[in-house]
Amino acid sequence: MSDQPRRPRKPGKPYRRPQKDPVRILAFEALRAVDERDAYANLVLPPLLRRAREGGDFDARDAALATELVYGTLRRQGTYDAIVAACVDRPLREVDPPVLDVLGLGAHQLLGTRIPTHAAVSASVELARVVLGDGRAKFVNAVLRKVAQHDLDGWLERVAPPYDEDPEDHLAVVHSHPRWIVSALWDSLGGGRDGIEELLRADNERPEVTLVARPGRATTEELLGEEAALPGRWSPYAVRLSEGGEPGAIRAVADGRAGVQDEGSQLVALAVANAPLDGPDRRWLDGCAGPGGKAALLAALAAERGATLLASEKQPHRAGLVAKALAGNPGPYQVVVADGTRPPWRPGSFDRVLVDVPCTGLGALRRRPEARWRRRPDDLDGFAPLQRELLRGALEAVRVGGVVGYATCSPHLAETRAVVADLLKQFPDTELLDARPLLPGVPQLGEGPDVQLWPHLHGTDAMYLALIRRTG
Repeated sequence: MSDQPRRPRKPGKPYRRPQKDPVRILAFEALRAVDERDAYANLVLPPLLRRAREGGDFDARDAALATELVYGTLRRQGTYDAIVAACVDRPLREVDPPVLDVLGLGAHQLLGTRIPTHAAVSASVELARVVLGDGRAKFVNAVLRKVAQHDLDGWLERVAPPYDEDPEDHLAVVHSHPRWIVSALWDSLGGGRDGIEELLRADNERPEVTLVARPGRATTEELLGEEAALPGRWSPYAVRLSEGGEPGAIRAVADGRAGVQDEGSQLVALAVANAPLDGPDRRWLDGCAGPGGKAALLAALAAERGATLLASEKQPHRAGLVAKALAGNPGPYQVVVADGTRPPWRPGSFDRVLVDVPCTGLGALRRRPEARWRRRPDDLDGFAPLQRELLRGALEAVRVGGVVGYATCSPHLAETRAVVADLLKQFPDTELLDARPLLPGVPQLGEGPDVQLWPHLHGTDAMYLALIRRTG
């Protein structure tokens, strides 16, 4: 079927050109980039918005609406797919992906925003006419009119299986997570319906932007002087931006004296920096330093104590980001391109080591909602050997009496406690330290000695941390 508009055959009814809506066209372009190029919305959307503002097409309200349409559609994709599937006469896999993107945007406007029904449908049909053509616009119109027959709760009663019959599938549809992720998160939480529902809801909320004032270069007092700034909850270096705050417009961030860093990430770096050790405290290592947030905080803390940080990153382009983050640090540091599983340094070279290992990223689904639809259970098999080898390298790099911090931005037990347990068996001359006292004031940290942070309990990404000391 041609995508080119055709003039209607009825006489007396002139052809009307579709009305271009810059906001919805931009949202559609962002969704297509996410789907076609495996891009991340948080990387694709800012340059699109910047170009739109520079072109004079956008104001702040337009940018806010485009952002809500993109992130809302991605977060609730599983729910909307189930609803759209109930409104079409074919399997969703037989519907072209660009059509599904327009339908997802339309469904979000109908079910997830306060946009009036008639406006949501008409705007989506006009978007379809512009980007898909008249033929597929008619299909979009027919489907969205069916979607508009019920509100979100009404649809969930129809498309989600009852909780008592299939609790995991019910939660997957209602809260828009793949079933296997629901199961994994539930296992990590230790059971109970209330906790898992609170976590899944938190994953679908827009996270606050959190800044870090890098010690010796900026202060929280300076950052709190900015509009829409609030104190952090847990980290002494954290400042939160309420909705609408733009970090790039803050001078300390533009200068590199402060940065954007989730408070959970800050807490991990602080715990590693403050963990008790035996002997000297002069050489620190960040063994997986990219893109540089934890390394910049560690380097600043090391400088205050007269210590030096070596920031190591395997990927050259990520090492460049680390170097940019550390530029201007008040004390000595070094950035190297190196593989932590085959390191260039000698064993026992460091007093403190942090390895924030590559993982599935299931702890940051608030920030990267599309990741939940890309990840598969067998991804764990790909990460597992690397995670173990990186922790092995860290344990070999630290001296006797020194401390290793093992961190992941995933709460999946296969990436957290299972990895630590395996390596402790292989390194009997080690001991787990209780990490909880090193996160002062943070509640609900569990039985320890390791720590798992949660979006619904702590307002952070779901960061995991285990602290291990070499004893021999």
